[in-house]
Amino acid sequence: MVTMSFFTYLYNLSTSRKSKSLYGVNPSTQLGPKAALCQDATLSAVDISFNSCWHALLTYQCYVFTVSTIQDPSSQKLKWCKAPINALVIRKPGDREVDKVYKEVIELLVSKNLRLYVEEKTVDDMELSAQCVSMLTQYNGERDNLSDKVDFIVTLGGDGTLIHASSLFQNSVPPILAFNMGSLGFLTPFDVDGMGSAVDKALAGEMSLTLRTRLKCVIGQKNESDCVPHIKDLENGQTHKSSRLASYSVVNEVVIDRGPSPYLCHIELYVDRRHITSVQGDGLIISTPTGSTAYAAAAGASMMHPSVPAILVVPVCAHSLSFRPIVLPAGVEITIMVSPDARNTAWAAFDGRCRTELKHGDSLRITTSIYPLPSLCKRGQLEDWFGSLAECLNWNVRKSQKALDLELHSNTTTTNSSASLDSLADELTLT
Repeated sequence: MVTMSFFTYLYNLSTSRKSKSLYGVNPSTQLGPKAALCQDATLSAVDISFNSCWHALLTYQCYVFTVSTIQDPSSQKLKWCKAPINALVIRKPGDREVDKVYKEVIELLVSKNLRLYVEEKTVDDMELSAQCVSMLTQYNGERDNLSDKVDFIVTLGGDGTLIHASSLFQNSVPPILAFNMGSLGFLTPFDVDGMGSAVDKALAGEMSLTLRTRLKCVIGQKNESDCVPHIKDLENGQTHKSSRLASYSVVNEVVIDRGPSPYLCHIELYVDRRHITSVQGDGLIISTPTGSTAYAAAAGASMMHPSVPAILVVPVCAHSLSFRPIVLPAGVEITIMVSPDARNTAWAAFDGRCRTELKHGDSLRITTSIYPLPSLCKRGQLEDWFGSLAECLNWNVRKSQKALDLELHSNTTTTNSSASLDSLADELTLT
């Protein structure tokens, strides 16, 4: 007799695989070494009866059971599989206001028995207790790999500080608690005044998460573009024989522009290996929904909530008025190559960094990464996003239209109506 546990096993097996579809890959639910995404979706939540499962088993010789569910973003919660031990603290450089808060955060986290990783030379001039010093480990972002060492991240700064933290983890990213001490702070919802309670809630797993989609970008040089492995294989740990293969994970956008050349940027755009169009203009932006409120918004794209599974393609000053921004499903793979007829090369920037020249024959392949950026929410996904739109961008802020004086408006309307009727009667008489 087939039991429900058998179907539970099949369901767990099907949902554990990283499937590829137009909606994008299933994101990894492992957030660093000790955190995970807590989802409420269970077998009982899916509308499947035992009879329908049994019928499916009898119908197919080779039983393949796949269930597609849409996870409610508001139910995404932080879950600690094990108590966090190591935390990474990243601060905005060159800001004296951050110095005092930086010291307070270090002392607070050490009091929670957390060992801390801090960037080199950021604590050299700081007066810390012997206990704090013994719990600190300094690292170099360009030399040291923190992937399997950090359980929890705290950032003090703005959006750039958060993006810098993301760049340190090309694969699974630990949960990030972002305090706003920058210029804009669209992605950093927490205030330093409530730092203690925010840290307590985060360590207790009492916060919701926003999984911000990242883009995986791989550059293949001439004569190697066709043999570059699948991007997902690179994310799963497989390496390429050529040392010239470069890959990046970006939070906001990839920008391809003409660089210092006076000529138009002339590149070819492919989607899932199908040629879509030739781009001629100042450049092209490939953006995540998170990046839709950054450079893409300035270039005329729509602003999208970060939970929407999509990739934005936005031209920069296109040499065609009909070339408007478009939104593609998150599961596609975009390939960009310099046109054979281009008068110059192109340049690519990844979250504004690592500018790389794309020569004739080189390819830039972009798709949705299976490793999102888990940022902790202060109030909730929608509340934080709409709050940032209003506070940082002054979205739809304008003076309200004055209300009408109903009594005066009624008299004016009656007078105008009588005058109109009299005028119409005069015209009929004359005719």
